[in-house]
Amino acid sequence: MPSKCLIRSSRAYADVRDAHHWGVEVPPGTTVDFAAVMERMRQIRADISHHDSAQRFQQLGVDVFLGAARFVGADAVVVGETKLRFKRAVIASGARAVQPQIPGLADAGYLTNETVFSLTERPGRLAVIGGGPIGCELAQAFRRLGSEVILLHKNCPDSGSGRC
Repeated sequence: MPSKCLIRSSRAYADVRDAHHWGVEVPPGTTVDFAAVMERMRQIRADISHHDSAQRFQQLGVDVFLGAARFVGADAVVVGETKLRFKRAVIASGARAVQPQIPGLADAGYLTNETVFSLTERPGRLAVIGGGPIGCELAQAFRRLGSEVILLHKNCPDSGSGRC
């Protein structure tokens, strides 16, 4: 969700910046207020966060179990001490950023797909590690907003195996 807000703002700016392609003249010097873009994203995220809360789903009659889970059969999972049976399962666990084993990365400081949304100043230069959907979205949005962006992605010689 935060990346979609950033993409929308960056697309709006790119449309204004490139409006001359469509015969629309925009006054020179039109700029992006990066802090306002990020504040808008944080406000929208705050406004909709209650829609995704465990409490809301419980109020709608959904049984919510928080904790580490493990499959114990083709039709069962255990969460904490509770065994749950099911006919079909959907795994929608989300994702967390992983710090790649790159020498010097920790010392240099870095942002993740979670912490990048706390920025209030546009970075002049940004390297995005990971060319998956979120990495590509972030690279595109920051480039449109004026950052120099380098996108780095691991080359998997045998992509069919699922291993790199």
